[in-house]
Amino acid sequence: MTARTSKIKRETKETSISVSVNIDGSGKTSIGTGVNFFDHLIGSFGKHAMLDLTVKSKSNDNIVHHLIEDTGIAIGMALDKALGNRSGITRFSYASVPMDESLAEASVDLVKRQYNKISLGIKRAQIEGMSKEDVEHFVFSLTQNINSCIHINVKYGENDHHKIEAAIKSLAVAFRTAASLDKKQKGIPSTKGSM
Repeated sequence: MTARTSKIKRETKETSISVSVNIDGSGKTSIGTGVNFFDHLIGSFGKHAMLDLTVKSKSNDNIVHHLIEDTGIAIGMALDKALGNRSGITRFSYASVPMDESLAEASVDLVKRQYNKISLGIKRAQIEGMSKEDVEHFVFSLTQNINSCIHINVKYGENDHHKIEAAIKSLAVAFRTAASLDKKQKGIPSTKGSM
């Protein structure tokens, strides 16, 4: 089996991002974006998706929104690239993850078609130093660039930190299963014979 790894470098006037990923890793992460809560969310995603994930993000224009957006894009692109033609994968998965009073669900189809329906239910304007819109934009940028059909829904909760973390973890667990190799699956998991 070909190693399911990739490296992405994204260099713009706004940011410098490097990402390396091993889909068949053990959950080892090294995350450095300069935004503590953002590092925590990305680290949680890698840990619970059982990815080996290294992310180094630097802002060139000191605009946090650009850093968060470009980091999401680069991680998504790295995952898409590491999945290759997606031969032999499970393809579909679903996860429901609680965090204290909050419950989030994610459904994943690793088909090579972009569609995302994201509902995080965030109420506060700021969560741990990140703006609500930046948190939402990160999740959208990440899922869009995985080049898949992904639905995430926070069913309920009171604490915005808990809601976001449950959402990220549910995505991680669903991605882990969908990306896993299915011993019964021969070739591309589609009746079309192509993703």
